[in-house]
Amino acid sequence: MNVNTIKKLLFSLLFLSSLNMLSQELGKVSGKVSLSGNLPAQNISIKLKGTKYTAVTNANGQYEIKNVKPGSYLVAINSVGIKSVEEKIEVIAKQTTTKNFALSESQEDLDEVIITKNKYKQDKPSLSLRLQTPVLEIPQNIQIVSSQTLKDQQITSMSDGVIRNVSGAVRLEHWGDMYTNISMRGSQIQAFRNGFNVVSSFWGPLTEDMSFVDHIEFVKGPAGFMLSSGDPSGLYNVVTKKPTGITKGEASVLAGSFDFYRASIDLDGKFDKAGKFLYRFNGAFQKKGSHRPFEHNDRYVIAPVFSYQLSDKTKVTVEYNGQFANTSEVGSYYVFSSVNEGYATTPVDFTMTQPGLPDTKINDHSGYLMFEHNFDSYWKLTAQTSYFKYLMDGYSSWPGAIGPVSIDTDANGSLDTEVLSQGEIIRSVSIWDAESDMFLSQIFLNGKFNTGPVSHKLLGGMDLGRKDYMADWGQTHALDTLEDPFNVLNPDYGTPANGLPNFDESTPLSQRAVGLYGQQFAAGYVQDELGFFENKLRLTLAARYTWIKQTSSYSDPAADNHITPRIGLSWSVTPSLAVYGVYDQAFTPQSGIIRNDGKVKPLTGSNTELGIKKDWFNGTWNTTLSAYSILKENELTSDPLNSGQEQYSVVLGKKRARGIEFDLRGKILDGLNLIANYAFTESIVDEVDPLVSLATGIKKGDIVPGYSKHVANAWLNYTISNGTLKGLGVSLGGSYQAGRHTDTWSKGLEKLPNYFRLDGGLSYETGKLKFTANVFNILDEYLYSGSYYEWLQAYYWQTEQPINGRIGVTYKF
Repeated sequence: MNVNTIKKLLFSLLFLSSLNMLSQELGKVSGKVSLSGNLPAQNISIKLKGTKYTAVTNANGQYEIKNVKPGSYLVAINSVGIKSVEEKIEVIAKQTTTKNFALSESQEDLDEVIITKNKYKQDKPSLSLRLQTPVLEIPQNIQIVSSQTLKDQQITSMSDGVIRNVSGAVRLEHWGDMYTNISMRGSQIQAFRNGFNVVSSFWGPLTEDMSFVDHIEFVKGPAGFMLSSGDPSGLYNVVTKKPTGITKGEASVLAGSFDFYRASIDLDGKFDKAGKFLYRFNGAFQKKGSHRPFEHNDRYVIAPVFSYQLSDKTKVTVEYNGQFANTSEVGSYYVFSSVNEGYATTPVDFTMTQPGLPDTKINDHSGYLMFEHNFDSYWKLTAQTSYFKYLMDGYSSWPGAIGPVSIDTDANGSLDTEVLSQGEIIRSVSIWDAESDMFLSQIFLNGKFNTGPVSHKLLGGMDLGRKDYMADWGQTHALDTLEDPFNVLNPDYGTPANGLPNFDESTPLSQRAVGLYGQQFAAGYVQDELGFFENKLRLTLAARYTWIKQTSSYSDPAADNHITPRIGLSWSVTPSLAVYGVYDQAFTPQSGIIRNDGKVKPLTGSNTELGIKKDWFNGTWNTTLSAYSILKENELTSDPLNSGQEQYSVVLGKKRARGIEFDLRGKILDGLNLIANYAFTESIVDEVDPLVSLATGIKKGDIVPGYSKHVANAWLNYTISNGTLKGLGVSLGGSYQAGRHTDTWSKGLEKLPNYFRLDGGLSYETGKLKFTANVFNILDEYLYSGSYYEWLQAYYWQTEQPINGRIGVTYKF
């Protein structure tokens, strides 16, 4: 070893030794920032003035600045909406200097500032998504519809225009404002509420009334650590309102076209001066008619929430949501025509329903108990349990035959001469009584720590659940007869020829139910977000183990277990620009029997996604661009070789959905706020079994039904912030869909036309009062969605309201 080498080694050792000595002599600054009422101040910037040392307060208002050189500093608080505060401190080597701040501002003051700055943009997901990372840094496309967006657009329920604010989201069937059933990325997404998967059957849950909803989070892709099972296209999470500790209230009344009347109230406050025992109460009452006669959807809502701060570290929250609806029978909004006619052959206000049928009554209850405990500023435990009870007593209407058609009434199987002519229909109604019970529980731990220069955000937990759904739809009654059918060309809404039904409702539902669905599941998961280079590069590694059992009156029980992995990478190119990539999976058990003792595998779906997220002009607005590819495998279908009583299944093959999504939301200029999005989606059969193709006609490259190829939306709002007209706002929004595909494999000969709807509104806010007026479908277009029903050889569709308006007044107190 030569002398130069020895010198280099000695120099390196001395250099490392000096760094070690220096690190031992550094100090630390920490503390807590509180608002009036002793509430923690979150996302407040802390800085040692004139240095590079900075920090941001966490959800508990705590901050920490490490590795500070000893000396005198000015601690400065300088955030939007906060009066600048500066105080002197002394940092001592090897010691922690504690400095707390009590700000005069309230959370209400900060909320107003945040609304002004980012009216339609939220930067952090809710606690119920279990993440502790800003949306900009999450390696996934997550879009949040803010509470201010819901108010500005006069959205009253989950199925009332929410999806216009998210790229690629569509609803092919509206279910009369009963069930939302949103499709995205080529298939139906899962419905969540406060982090719980609340889907107990295809029909449900009851669409949420916006009176108790704070905001809605759309998570694109499977996010396996949240889903126990389901489709890999994603989920939406409805986040309900919680107490803020600020005593305030808000009352609103709305009135609109087609006998629409609504009143709601929001009360927020505390029972004690210390602010430990808080409450929130939301209630609403609504009477809603329709542009179609004999149709209505009335409901009322009560939603109290209570939280109690057991200590500085522990909080308990109890919540109840009750929704009670009286509506026309399910299916009253559908119109049918023969295969010879196609869609939209009747006026927009035409109905086939029968007046005199009893209301369908729905009682939807949900209760939550949440326990939160902060061990310190780095570790938090959350446990919550919930119970959902759904009760439905009502009817469903659907035709039994549509002319022109010959009816086989001969017991020998020969074709009788009786014929339904063009425009003649045999209307039928069936009972639809249902009951659903769900018990769901979660416990998860969030933590932060470092291993050397690598930071970690750890998430681990367990999910348990049981869901049961039963329904009686087996009793059916034909309203019309072949001798006296319902005639679309000359409708008669008097007493039907075959009279009104008289169904058996005295027998307990458990004894007469024909549709039974059940599910049990248990799952455990762990996720670690590793941060490198001062958290500029983030690697997410996660896996979820799920055991699930499903039962149905239409198939044998199916149980399976599966591990769904997840890997994501996010890189902050700049503090306001991040690029990401993610791969994750989802699965659903399947039941069936395959010939030669073949093994039935679960339906699996994998999602590969790349994206770019950008905050513009100090975070006032944001854009997200993503591209994805979803592959679904192992889907079972009936074996085409079946004969007699055989019930074998075969694997259909593979389905692939691909697309590009773009979202923009936030404040573009002072007073000017914009939400805009576009999505291109294509879902096709990627591989198909030859026997299945021969029997069903489904071929490789065929379109998988249930989406629109092009979806674009925009909502622009401008509010004058100064001068004589201060508080006056103008809004304009449009929705466009092209390449609309029906929700069945049977396409029929006619395609759904392109869709365009234009909405707009005016608002004026002065003091505690705000006046709003919105007009929907300004161009008075004939708008509808529907499909072809091969069994009836008929088209069915459902029209939206023609041009209509709503006016409202909100009073804050």
